[in-house]
This record gives sequence, C-alpha cells and structure tokens, in this order.
Amino acid sequence: MSQAIDSKWNPLTLTGLVVLTAVVLGGGFILLQNLQNFKILMTLFAVIWGLGSAALLFFVLNAVAESMPRKIRSISVAMVFAGPAVILLFWALVIPTLRSLRLSFADANGKGFVFFDNYKFAFTDPIMLESFKNNLLWMIFGTSFCVIMGILIAVLADKSKFEKVFKSLIFMPMAISFVGAGVIWKFVYAYKGEGVNITEIGLLNAIVTSLGGEAQAWLLVPFWNNFFLIVIMVWLQTGYAMVILSSAIKSIPESINEAARVDGANAFTIFFKITIPYIMPTIITVTTTILIFSLKLFDIVRVMTGGNFGTNVIANEFYLRQFTYGHSGQASAIAVVLLVVIIPVLAYNLKEFRGRQVLK
Repeated sequence: MSQAIDSKWNPLTLTGLVVLTAVVLGGGFILLQNLQNFKILMTLFAVIWGLGSAALLFFVLNAVAESMPRKIRSISVAMVFAGPAVILLFWALVIPTLRSLRLSFADANGKGFVFFDNYKFAFTDPIMLESFKNNLLWMIFGTSFCVIMGILIAVLADKSKFEKVFKSLIFMPMAISFVGAGVIWKFVYAYKGEGVNITEIGLLNAIVTSLGGEAQAWLLVPFWNNFFLIVIMVWLQTGYAMVILSSAIKSIPESINEAARVDGANAFTIFFKITIPYIMPTIITVTTTILIFSLKLFDIVRVMTGGNFGTNVIANEFYLRQFTYGHSGQASAIAVVLLVVIIPVLAYNLKEFRGRQVLK
C-alpha cells in the first residue's frame, strides 16, 4: 500500500467528482433534447455545455489517473490525454478503411461477393485509365511547377526590399479553398461563344481578343484543358512551397555564401552548388506534400468541368461511382487503389521527417 495512493485526491472526493461529471453529461443531453424548439438557446447551451463538459471530463479523468499506483500512473495519465485522440482516429480512419476494403470485394449494394471484379474495373476501364493518366499529369507537372516556382520566388524575393509585399501576394491564394479557387478561375476561362453582339467576360479570352486573337472554350480543348486546370493548383500551392523553402534558404549560414563568393563563385554557382543541396531535404518534404495533394485532387476538377472533356481524375471518379451511379463496390475499390498509391509517398515523407529530427 505504500506505493499506492499518495495523491491529493481522496477516494470520497474522486467518487463525488465522477458522479458530478456523470450528472453534468447526462443532464446536458436531456436538456438539449428539451430545447429542440428554442434553436438559439439550444446552440448557446450546446457550446457552453460542450466545452465545460469536455474540460470537466478531462479534469476528473486526470484526477483519477493521478490517484493510481505509481507503477501505472504515467500510463494512466497518457491514456487520459492520448486515449480519446486514438479512439477518434481509429473510429474516423481505421474503421472506414477496413469497411472500404471489405466493400471493394462486394457488388454494387455491398452484399454479394464478386472477388476481384471491382479491381479489374479499376485497372481496365477506359474512364479509369484516363483518370490515372490525368492524375499522372497533375503529379508531374503540377508538383514540379509548384516547387520550381516556389524556389525561384523565394530566392528572388529574398533579394528584394519589397520581400514581404511580394511574398504576401504570392501566399494570399492559400487562404482560398479549392472550391473557391475553381469558381474564380471559371470566370477567368469563361467563354460566351460566337456571335455578333457577344462580349467575352472571361479574363483570358478578353486578353486574347484584345490582342487580335479568337476566343476559345479553354476547358473544352482536349488534353490541354488539363494543364489549364493544373494552373489553378500551381496558383494555390506555390505560396505554400515558397514560404517553406524561403525559411530553409534563410537558414543557410551567410558565411558559406561569402566563402563561395571569395572563391569566385557567381550567383548561379552558389544557387546550384550550395543553396539547392543545402535545402534538398526541405524540397523533398514540400514535393511529397504537394504530390499527395495532386493524388487526391478532387475539388478543382469537380467545380470546373465535373470530370468531363477528358479531365477526369481518380477522386472524382470515386465520387461519381458512389454518389451518382450508386456502385459502392467499384467506388470502394477506387478508394483502396488511391490509398495504396498514397501510402508509399506518406511513408517516404515520414521517413525523411524522422531522419531530419534525428540529425537535429
């Protein structure tokens, strides 16, 4: 018993706190049910009661954990604070993943077993093959342009006295959602069609016609319309790449650059021989992060074209199979394929991150 309870909480007090917590949680649920007809009051009470109950619950659980014997006290405290997060993670990620894996071997209704038919569809259907090809374009060109533009802007802005202004303007699109960006760029690519009294409202067509060219339905042009959509991702993600890479560049000791200049190195030599190798771990991290964005991209394509005109991607086809065609088996197979493709990128990203932590 000497190693047992040396906490400031005695059993009677803890019992009272546990009972009080149960009353607050249970009573709150009952009161919420009775306030269904008073929406504003119910909302205010839900916010206050929800925050207060969560704080009270953690406080009581922590008190109980601290009252445990010393041998299991640290484990108990860790379970109190990390346990809910682990449970939520398991409920929100692990269980849906296992359920999707099961449904990927089932028919449209998720009941009959169809073996690998859904995966055969995922790798042989012409629409899916088109989606894989388009995702590959997003991965190669979208990611490359984001990282390259991020590096160039970070380096050039670093040498300007208006650095903060330029970086703020480049980073500003990051505050816009992918759906919002799609709506904005839909106006940029807008096409009214041919006619005598038609005035083009799309920014790109207005520029083209002012220079003597002809307006185009940019989103209907096969193959190239994918690149017009990729431009939106570059516009959104370049700011992220710029900020991260700019921080890495600023961490390079100035003495290294000065020594290179003394040895006769010019700006290009310093950039390619010193800057790039020094920030390569950061470049890899940024690249893999944006690569994941391009793999699971959905919003831009959905808003701009709906996946039509040869612009379909894997995530959009998953959405169509599940919510438009109602085929949960094929949709789940597509989701599993997308997960399998993303996992190696995530694993490599985590490996690089851990390696950098060890070096520090």
